[in-house]
Amino acid sequence: MSFDLVLFGGTGDLAWRKLMPALFQAFRHGNLPKGGRIIGVGRDEQSDNQYRQWLKARFDDVELAKRPSPEEFARFAELIAFQRMDLSRPADYPLLAARLAERQADTVVMYLATAPSLFTTVCEQLAGAGLNTPRTRVVLEKPLGHDLASNRAINATVGRVLSEDQVFRIDHYLGKPSVQNLFALRFGNALFEPLWRRETISHIEITMAEELGVEKRGSFYDHTGALRDMVQNHALQLLCAIGMEPPIAAQADDIRNEKLKVLRSLKPWTPETLQQHVVRGQYARGSVGGVAVPGYLEEPGVNPASTTETFVALRTEIANWRWAGVPFYIRTGKRLGARDARIVVNFRAVPHAIFPVPAGVANQLVINLQPKDGLELHLLAQGAHKRGAANQGLPSLSPVHLDLDFDSRFGSERVGAYERLLLDVIDGRLNLFVRSDEQEQAWSWVEPILQHWQADPQGPRPYAAGSWGPSASSAMIARDGYCWHEEA
Repeated sequence: MSFDLVLFGGTGDLAWRKLMPALFQAFRHGNLPKGGRIIGVGRDEQSDNQYRQWLKARFDDVELAKRPSPEEFARFAELIAFQRMDLSRPADYPLLAARLAERQADTVVMYLATAPSLFTTVCEQLAGAGLNTPRTRVVLEKPLGHDLASNRAINATVGRVLSEDQVFRIDHYLGKPSVQNLFALRFGNALFEPLWRRETISHIEITMAEELGVEKRGSFYDHTGALRDMVQNHALQLLCAIGMEPPIAAQADDIRNEKLKVLRSLKPWTPETLQQHVVRGQYARGSVGGVAVPGYLEEPGVNPASTTETFVALRTEIANWRWAGVPFYIRTGKRLGARDARIVVNFRAVPHAIFPVPAGVANQLVINLQPKDGLELHLLAQGAHKRGAANQGLPSLSPVHLDLDFDSRFGSERVGAYERLLLDVIDGRLNLFVRSDEQEQAWSWVEPILQHWQADPQGPRPYAAGSWGPSASSAMIARDGYCWHEEA
């Protein structure tokens, strides 16, 4: 199957950091379909060969294991071309149409790695140039809008020129091998499904923590914040994967229908819950890995008076029969104590304890997403048998855990998130992409938080870089009698 992949924003940060390395890995692994062409689009005046040389230099900044040898890059470069375009200039789109007409590839993928403000312009101009054919697929990067109204406007414009099955709204978290294993854990095994409910689970934590600050993205991040950047998409998609009912089949709409039900079942916000169950923070100066780092307001491109949040923690519930009364805690932030993404499923204590149990110890299933990829099952087992008055001669129980490291089991060279998703777009598989009604429902749930913050004079709570966020985050979960996993 021949394909043309047109990468709008072909000289941008996302293109050389993520997309081109992922396409190269697909090429290296032999997964990229034969007869493909990759066209980078940018405003610079350069030839195909100049673009290839520019890209070759960028690969020097990619992690060593994913860099091509000179021979590999020479072969990969044969697929790469460049098209100069000003995306706001309608006269440039027929030039792209003429170039694509040279081959008449079976599939044409338009990847919009641009600012979301250009999404509607590009889609309208593609239609004006006759490039919205049945062969066309369009990939939209996040964030898709900055609120519900802008999201609806983008979806409405895209929907006028393309059918829903031609639109691939990408969330790279869904392409991670660890998230794929989350679906396999739930729906490919009989072990946990009988326990996956309110009667046996006390609470669930989702943590997505980064050690890094905003780096060179200060200007972008200052208009986005952690809620839009991480919660509205990545965190809610993970929550859906945990909370959804088993789909009737592994087809795209069957899966997305069940995720939509979860989003619609999230408890609506009230003034009281917005005050008590949502915490926002902003990192101040501190130390990460023993190195002093600046605060958010000192980062390049950030407004020195900014109230943008770099940390969010919140508590919510899924109001349905399976999950009623089970709190879900979400926490994400920059400049935290470690780079760590995980889901912790906390099980209830046994109904009647006949053995002495250490305080604060419970059964847990820890689903590690990054940097480690695997599962930990925390159990209680009989340790040394110490007799005495304290335990009346009964055997003492000690915490133990089973640890499955997927990288060790399956190898660390598994297909990465962007590689998997790009191949799915070329093949037309929508399972791991977000439907418009899912996205709008997520924005509907997030928007009351944004409105509450706009009216809140307090602003984000400061926290030291290298810590685990504001103390109010720990206080929020402590009100329910729990603590975050690393505090246990």
